[in-house]
Amino acid sequence: MANYRCADIKGGTYFFTVVTYRRQQILCNKKVMLALRNAIRDVQAIYPFEINGWVLLPDHLHCIWTLPVGDANFSMRWAMIKRAVSKQCGPDLLHEELLNKSKRQRRESTIWQRRFWEHQIRNEDDYEKHLDYLHYNPVKHSYVNNVVDWPYSTYHRYLHQGVYDDSWAGDGIDNGFGE
Repeated sequence: MANYRCADIKGGTYFFTVVTYRRQQILCNKKVMLALRNAIRDVQAIYPFEINGWVLLPDHLHCIWTLPVGDANFSMRWAMIKRAVSKQCGPDLLHEELLNKSKRQRRESTIWQRRFWEHQIRNEDDYEKHLDYLHYNPVKHSYVNNVVDWPYSTYHRYLHQGVYDDSWAGDGIDNGFGE
């Protein structure tokens, strides 16, 4: 059983799933990862939020954010992040053959699926389940056999803090978290 230490946070905490357009396997591309990291830092500088948990997989990501007290505008933050990544990586990752009429009219890239899935974290138990779920996701999708082997995850931060041990396997993880 993991030993969680969740701060008593007054702002809203949310779990997100963000997916690439047509499940393209591009998010672990070094250029995309750098663009995503920079976009998040830039948005956080203007509109703060805390990243409580994160996992990046080739075709989607899961994360848990906590927003400041009285601020629930995660949609604007995601729009800014997606736009910045698309602007920086778009020319290299634009697939004209994937641009349908709607995407052309909206001047969208072929990097991101529209929208995202979000869930407001209700309590400590809900937080723990979603954090476990996102950390276990690379095993679920057969990218690695052990959670500790996936490099693009906050699992390693939590391992260092003693929340998880290196043999944690996500016992009791179920599906139904927005994939």
